[in-house]
This record gives sequence, structure tokens and C-alpha cells, in this order.
Amino acid sequence: MSGQAVVTGLGVASSIGLGADDFWSAARSGSDGIGRVTRFDAGGYPATLAGEVKGFAAEEYLPARLLPQTDRMTQLALAASDWAFVDAAVAPSDLAEFDAGVVTASSCGGFEFGQRELQNLWSKGSEYVSAYQSFAWFYAVNTGQISIRHGLRGPGSVVVSDDAGGLDAIAHARRGIRGGRSLMLAGGMDAPVCSWGWAAQLASGRMSAQTDPRRSYLPFDSAACGYVPGEGGALLVVESADAARQRGARIYGEIAGYGTTFDPRPGTGRGPALGKAIERALDNAGTIPEQVSVVFADAAATPELDRAESTALREIFGPHGVPVTAPKTMTGRLYSGAASLDTAAALLALRDGVIPPTIGVSPSPDHEIDLVASPRHTRVTSALVLARGYGGFNSALLVRAVH
Repeated sequence: MSGQAVVTGLGVASSIGLGADDFWSAARSGSDGIGRVTRFDAGGYPATLAGEVKGFAAEEYLPARLLPQTDRMTQLALAASDWAFVDAAVAPSDLAEFDAGVVTASSCGGFEFGQRELQNLWSKGSEYVSAYQSFAWFYAVNTGQISIRHGLRGPGSVVVSDDAGGLDAIAHARRGIRGGRSLMLAGGMDAPVCSWGWAAQLASGRMSAQTDPRRSYLPFDSAACGYVPGEGGALLVVESADAARQRGARIYGEIAGYGTTFDPRPGTGRGPALGKAIERALDNAGTIPEQVSVVFADAAATPELDRAESTALREIFGPHGVPVTAPKTMTGRLYSGAASLDTAAALLALRDGVIPPTIGVSPSPDHEIDLVASPRHTRVTSALVLARGYGGFNSALLVRAVH
């Protein structure tokens, strides 16, 4: 099919593994990557847990001159972009000029950079740009640094829609493929574990204050008490199916359908719009609910948001009508990186026929969902990934096996 967009490479960074293989091995076995914050002293904050990326040394992947110019988010993204191209077995330098582009998502990225600028401002005065200016500017730096590193001179974009951003970026890449580009690098990466970023995240009122990592992030559980944030995400090499086949690439799956909505303004009396986003994604893919093998849930872990998600799933798929999983219980919610990491997991589930588990959760029966609590080996032909962003963003993306 002309304009069919497929994924041929995965670059992953998470608290349970660096690189797609290590991440997937840990995710399949139900590893737990949540623990006490170590990147700064969080002892004086009500939330003290995070899914921190371990074993990542930026100096091993980046030239020394870039280290002071970038923060952890961009360092992780640059490394993941390298891994994605290696996984896809494609050299960007071999592509036609202006034929390949990049689109990334950002939510908390730039907090660490902005904090550094604030500290410089306090200590050295007005010669430094304000932290607020640097924070806004930094959204574009992430995409720009990736473009420069790989010589991607095609279209470059940044999507800012909080946790939904990872899906929105991948969908934007699909538009690029349908518009005639042969390759796009897309996804999201975040690294929100710094003191300034921590304070900003706490303002949402949705972070878990639990101190026991095993009981801290419990979506769809009667003990749900908020989410645990994490670092990381995934970048995907998205190609034209024709171009991928021509070069003999391995194809993980097709980006088959996408839908997005925005929740009504509070006080209107209208309910959340996640269900409509799901319906649009299925319709866009030409898929009916019965053909969906698994749903990767947004899994907000607050009672109201969990209820809205399980209600949407029940209305579309029926009670216990489709397996549901939330592997982010192993890594924490990664903001703009969360949904792209779930998409990577969904594509690996298509490849290997195994659904990764939701760990530590005893789902409340009134949600009426088939929550996957241990690795489930089954035929997976399509997977629906859901994401919601703070303020009302809803996105749904369907990936499908290609034969």
C-alpha cells in the first residue's frame, strides 16, 4: 500500500534496560525499575520514588563538547537515536538529502537545563538567559541536536502534549511518510528527575507519596494513589513500507491507525473523550474492536482517571473483552517518553507473541478489565496504545503486524 508507514528500528532507554533487547528481556519477566530517587536529595519532598535510568554514562556516547550544552533528556535521546538507526540497519548518510526528518515529543525535558540556567542567573547575573526562556527554547534543541547528529535535513518538529506526545509524534511521522518522505525518526524521551522539575510535577497533585516501591504505582487497583515518574522513552525509525522492503529491512509492524481528542472543559457536563480517540484510531486503521489483541493502557493510577479509562475500554470492547497491560508499572510514567516506550513494547509483543505484565497490581473487580498480571504468551496481531496528557489530551495509536 502506497504511503504505508512501518517501524524498522527501536532505540530505548528505561529504568529496566538500555537498548531494545535489554528493555524487552526485563519487561517480559516483570522487572521492577522503581526505587528511591538518587539524582538529587528528595528527602524533603512528599514523593521520593522514581524509575531512574541506571548505567547510562553520557560521556560514553557523546563528544565532550556536547555535555555542557545538553541535559539528561537530550543525552538519552541522542544515544537512543544512535541505537534506533543501528537496530534498523540504516545509515542516515546513505539517504537522499532532505528525505529524512525527525519529530520528537517533550513534556518535562528542559527542567534540568532550566534549573542550571537559574543557578547561573542567581550566581552570575543578567548575562545569562532566563530559565523560562531557556526552557521554552530547549524543546526545539532536542530535535535539533538529533537532526545535526545524524544529518537529518528533512522536516523537524516538536510536539508538546504531555504524556500523549509520544503517540502524537509517531503519528506526525506517519504523516511525513504519507507525504513522500522515506524515513522519519520519531518518539519521545524525558528525564524529569531534578529538584526544580520535581516541584513542578508535584503541583499536579497526581504523584504517589508511597515510600514502598512495590505499592507506589497501582493503576486500576483499589489502593491506587497516584503515579511514580520515570526517565527514558523510545525513538522509532519509521519508514515507507516500500523503501523498507526495497532494502530488505526487518519490519516490526505498521503504524496502522491514530486518533486524538481533547477533553471537554470542566463544568460542561460532558465526559472524558478517551473513548472517542480509541474509536477514531480503530476507524483510521479499518479495524474492529474484536481484532485488537491487547491494549497498552495509559494507567494514570488515580481513581477518577482509572475509572474513565476502564469505562472507555468496557464500552468499546465489553467487560473483560480485551487483554489490558500497563508495563509502565515497571518503569514509572515517563511523560512524553511513556507512550513511545509502550509503542516499542507493543511492537515487540507483535514480534514475539507475548504480552508484558502489569506488576504489583490487584485490579478492582468493578473496573471489569482483563489486566495481564504475568507474561502472557499468545498470538498478537495488533496492539492499541493509549495515552493521556495533563490538561485533557487523549491519543490512541494502533500498531499491526505486517505479513
